[in-house]
Amino acid sequence: MIVACIVGIIAGFFAGKIMNGSGYGLLMDLVLGLFGGLFGSVVLGLIGINASGLIGSILVATFGAVLLVWIARKLRLTRGSM
Repeated sequence: MIVACIVGIIAGFFAGKIMNGSGYGLLMDLVLGLFGGLFGSVVLGLIGINASGLIGSILVATFGAVLLVWIARKLRLTRGSM
């Protein structure tokens, strides 16, 4: 559980840097990283990519968090233009 939180924080931090240039704060980075890890593992699993180990977990979680941020921004833009 502690390792998952650490991976989530790291992945959320990286996603914040990739998508915005700065993080979203510790709590939001953790949430993005944790949900990103789940989302990323499902998406990458569907195309046959599986990661193992700490570095692989961080990469998958970062990918998922970036994808979640991108989707949320697209939905916000779509909703805002109506």
